[in-house]
This record gives sequence, structure tokens and C-alpha cells, in this order.
Amino acid sequence: MVEETSDSGNFLTNIFFEIVQSPLNLILVVFIAILVYKIIKNNRPSVPAPPPPELPKLRRDFTVQELKPYDGTQADGRILVAVNGNVYDVTKARRFYGPGGPYAAFGGRDASRGLATFSVSSGGDDYDDLSDLNTMEMESIREWDDQFKEKYDLVGRLLKPGEAPTNYSDEEEEQASSNEKEKKEN
Repeated sequence: MVEETSDSGNFLTNIFFEIVQSPLNLILVVFIAILVYKIIKNNRPSVPAPPPPELPKLRRDFTVQELKPYDGTQADGRILVAVNGNVYDVTKARRFYGPGGPYAAFGGRDASRGLATFSVSSGGDDYDDLSDLNTMEMESIREWDDQFKEKYDLVGRLLKPGEAPTNYSDEEEEQASSNEKEKKEN
């Protein structure tokens, strides 16, 4: 009995010395310990962050100056971005377009030039007609516009200086009534 205990103790001692005496073995043991720690740490159930409060739908046109406050810093946190003359609500992508995000410079602004030229800068404070962009850059803007249409809610248009805004309340009522008629017919 005593011999069996000393053999197992001797065996563990030999393994310990084998690990400690070889730097490669020591590095491997540390690496395995780190991996085991990460696996255990990631298996803990994480508490998901509560979803942001649902903001009421916004449907209107904006001038460049009216768009500026919608950069995610106001009380409701709404973020609007204009692309190719269309204004989109990108609030659900706050981590990208909100304060501190990689594309925060686009929040509350016309991002068309930045997207076309692959430049994340705030650009100017005036309306940009994009007339100096080449064909390839304009095609890039159209592709970005299509992507924004798929991902985000269209709010309205970015108005040129002197352009009158569209009254969207009449259009929405007409669309709602035509949708109800279609549902009744089906």
C-alpha cells in the first residue's frame, strides 16, 4: 500500500519536473491554461443588453442644416445619414454611425462624397451637388444608396438650396388606404 502511494507521488513528481525543466513544455502548459480559461469564461451566459427604445417613424425632407442635429448626440439618439439625395435612419447601427463609431463623421450629414471617395471625413457644411465626381464614383454612390435602402428606413430627401419639401402625410394615407383595399380583395 505504501509503495503504491509513493509510486503515484513519484509519478506526479516526475511529470512536474518534466514540465518545469523544459521551456517548451512550460509554454505549452501556460497556453493550454489560457485556452481553458477562455473556454470557461465564454460559456457563462451573458446578459444581453436591452434593445434601444423604438423611436417613432420620421418621414420628412431635410436641408443640410436641419440634418446636422441628427448625429446621435441629442436626447432621443436618432442618427440620420444622407446618401445620394436620400435621408436614412441609421439609428439601429449606432455602433457604426453614432458618437465614437468608425463612421461617426457621417452621422447627421451627407455621406455621399465620403462613400464615393472612401474617405471617412465630415466634409463640408453646405449642400454638395457631387457634380465633380467621375462616373465610377457616382456608380459607387448608387451602390451605397441601394445598400442603405435594403438595411435602413428611408426618412425623406436631402433638399437642394431653395427646394421645397414634400408633404409626406398625404402619400402615407393614400398608401395605407390602398394597402387595406388590397388586403380586403385577397
